[in-house]
Amino acid sequence: MQFDLTDLRLYVCVAEMCNLTRAAAKHNLSLAAASTRIKALEMQAGVLLLAREARGVRLLPAGEAFVHHARLMLQQADLLHAEMGEYGGGLRGHLRLLANTTAVTDFLPEILADFLSDHPHVNVELEERPNAMIPRGVLEGRADLGIIAGSIDTLGLVSIHFSTDRLVLVTSPSHRFARRRSVNFAETLEEDVVGMPEGSTLQAFLDQITQQLGHRQKPRIRLRSFEAMCRMISSNVGIGVLPESAVIRNQLAMPLAMVELRDEWSVRERHLLMRDRATLPVYAQALVDNLCRHYDAGRLRSASPPPMLAASG
Repeated sequence: MQFDLTDLRLYVCVAEMCNLTRAAAKHNLSLAAASTRIKALEMQAGVLLLAREARGVRLLPAGEAFVHHARLMLQQADLLHAEMGEYGGGLRGHLRLLANTTAVTDFLPEILADFLSDHPHVNVELEERPNAMIPRGVLEGRADLGIIAGSIDTLGLVSIHFSTDRLVLVTSPSHRFARRRSVNFAETLEEDVVGMPEGSTLQAFLDQITQQLGHRQKPRIRLRSFEAMCRMISSNVGIGVLPESAVIRNQLAMPLAMVELRDEWSVRERHLLMRDRATLPVYAQALVDNLCRHYDAGRLRSASPPPMLAASG
């Protein structure tokens, strides 16, 4: 089967709008011309893709499968066009990466800085997404790689475990929780909170947990970086829940107490997602290797994980 990209774009538009008339208008086609193009697609596919109804169209099972592959084909075509233009300007690679808040804010900047320095002709397009949305983005070809944490359906993608992410409660040394070795998250909900913006994946995750407990957090200030959050927390503005690695790094510059969360969801395994490692560009495979080596080296430097820190008592 050989499909015209213009027809595929029209079909995807029809599928998204569930309306042939509006899709035709968006593509500057008459309704008759658009209908002819869709029928030609169905003839090539050998099956009906759409059910025509009084108020629009409905995707049939074959149509659902077709639109999935049509999106992939269009994305690859767009990527080919964009990358060929970039190659003409001296670029040799473009890597698209979806990741959660902790990855984008905490550890990827250091890893990507070294990677981009070693690969001067490669660009990286990094986007923050909620954990649950990342596998779909990789599966549908909107990204080459994804980084998730926690128990997430990976949709059959290749998954590589590379580290463990532990969320901890962070307070100033003078806070009453600082004397505790561990605490349940539910015990913290009456405290003022230093949090992240509502659009961040970490904050969305904590908001979901809070709602499940039948409460709401009491945000006093929202900040975009873990370092800024730690500064506020160390000044006793409020408490916060952060990745353990971010707290350890900031403890070198400011007084912070770190208290273990007893909740099972506080320990989250981190995974790299991809459609097929063998078909990744060489530079994408190099980033996978860099990320895994970074955490392998960290495990070798420390025979045991850093202890949970809390004031004695």
